[in-house]
Amino acid sequence: MKTLITGASGLIGSALTSRLISRGHTVLPLVRSNGRKAAPGQPTWRPEHGEVDLGKPGEFDAVIHLAGENIAQRWSPEVKKRLRQSRVDGTRVLCDALLRQPVRPKTLICASATGIYGNRGDELLDENSKPGQGFLADLCQDWEAASKPAAAGGIRVVNLRFGIVLSRRGGALKKMLPAFRLGLGGKLGDGKQYWSWIAIDDVLAAIEFALGTEAINGPVNIVSPQPVRNAEFTKVIAGTLHRPALFTVPKAALKLLMGEMADEALLCSFRVKPLQLEQLGFQFQLPDLAQALTHLLRASS
Repeated sequence: MKTLITGASGLIGSALTSRLISRGHTVLPLVRSNGRKAAPGQPTWRPEHGEVDLGKPGEFDAVIHLAGENIAQRWSPEVKKRLRQSRVDGTRVLCDALLRQPVRPKTLICASATGIYGNRGDELLDENSKPGQGFLADLCQDWEAASKPAAAGGIRVVNLRFGIVLSRRGGALKKMLPAFRLGLGGKLGDGKQYWSWIAIDDVLAAIEFALGTEAINGPVNIVSPQPVRNAEFTKVIAGTLHRPALFTVPKAALKLLMGEMADEALLCSFRVKPLQLEQLGFQFQLPDLAQALTHLLRASS
């Protein structure tokens, strides 16, 4: 299978590229042209300018769209604008280009996030749950809506609602580890908020599963079947590292440092179930947090 990937140099994209190539796929990254002439046959785009060059018609069977501005930063008006442009406008531009192709790919797998559900406390959420409220929930709704024209055009569209992806190479875990290794880790706020997490190994397996499973359509929660409260998450990381976790990061400090992002991501409660994956028989390799962290931290040593 020939697969086009946006965001191929990112945390998930780079690992996924290696995995697919090792399994015999041909992977073509969609790279930013920045106005420069690309190598012959290299698909390029400048989404902020509405420019996409997909190369030869029928060159690929599937598209995996992972590109987007990093959510984990303080959300100034300018950052919010970039988040919308990179996710909503970028997806729209890509879908428009796919629909112009005389031979369209069969599948579009597009990133999204569990942020679509908003802060729902202890409510157990699945793909049938209604969206929540707030900037992040609105962003995710518009992000997924931008892929609907591709579905209307006969392309199978899968929206991957990622939880917190745990990897030794980047993301939340890499940022948290230095403090925890020094014994300075601790819960965020009261620690009662649910965090829906997933190990990178299961992320890659789930994307490959979605790629090859025709029955998968629409939203898919990419999370472990065992969400935990932040206090438990903190306790398990500290225990895995054989360190104490005595500290608490006050809500006020988080809000001062990260603003709105703290309320809608770090302190927000997402208790999410991977219903569609479970119903279709996907087998998680690392469903338990302690098991997943032991595996990931052993791999990083």
